[in-house]
Amino acid sequence: MKEKYINPFTDFGFKKLFGEEANKDLLIDFLNEVLQQPDRIKSLNFKKNEQLGDTQLDRKAVFDVYCESESGEKFIVELQKAKQQFFKERSLFYSTFAIQEQSVVGDWNFKLNKVYSISILDFVFDETPEHKFFHDVQLIEVETQQLFNDKLRFIYLEMPKFDKTEDELQTHFDKWMYLLKNLSQLKKISPKLQERIFMKVLDVATVAKYNPEERQKYQESLKYYRDWKNQLDTKLEEGREEGREEGREEGREEGRLVEKFSIATKMKKSGFDINIISSFTGLSKEEIEKL
Repeated sequence: MKEKYINPFTDFGFKKLFGEEANKDLLIDFLNEVLQQPDRIKSLNFKKNEQLGDTQLDRKAVFDVYCESESGEKFIVELQKAKQQFFKERSLFYSTFAIQEQSVVGDWNFKLNKVYSISILDFVFDETPEHKFFHDVQLIEVETQQLFNDKLRFIYLEMPKFDKTEDELQTHFDKWMYLLKNLSQLKKISPKLQERIFMKVLDVATVAKYNPEERQKYQESLKYYRDWKNQLDTKLEEGREEGREEGREEGREEGRLVEKFSIATKMKKSGFDINIISSFTGLSKEEIEKL
């Protein structure tokens, strides 16, 4: 039986829900629930999701969704499908573009608008507590644990760890997490999800409503997601079956290699220069040219 609703962990599905002008209210509602701030976001403007460094030698940063509120706050919203070496450093690197673009020529007092980086993860960190899936990271003073500066904030959502059942959903945030994790498997609509915003999510996510071109794009995105997941799961399973640390490390290394190739393929399709792809992934130019 084909899925009724799109998989939000595909590139197409994520952009459909959160990256289109017509569905901006979904993104606003989602961000308000994740951030839980007294000053609610009322409107957003999508910004160019490709940021360039100051020189040709600088790397490009490509965000899944990049937007700005009416008060000037910047929001980077990313979907990350697999573990990546130095992922936390990567999200820190991406946030610097949203900071640097605020500089002005001439006299400037360095006053910054807030930058938020929200990462929806289809994997779990190795070093975090087993049942903690929500991570809110800010700059603090270590000894006093007091907030040092509120201009930079990172939110990481380890979606595989969210394990609440339909009956356990209590808050609006719970319902967002449940819907994102289980959207493509839903067969019927729970009474707890029959709120206006979630009914729109389901409407936007209904595959049968797409035109032939959209369906084709979604199927291609879904195939890429499934193929990639199967390859990674196979590599990791091979590592586990070895039963020895050498086997496990080999499996993890092969999984990282699969991720490198998937990132390189995506960057190449997006028109990145081979030298930049090589620098970012560590793959040779010959390997990239064969993709």
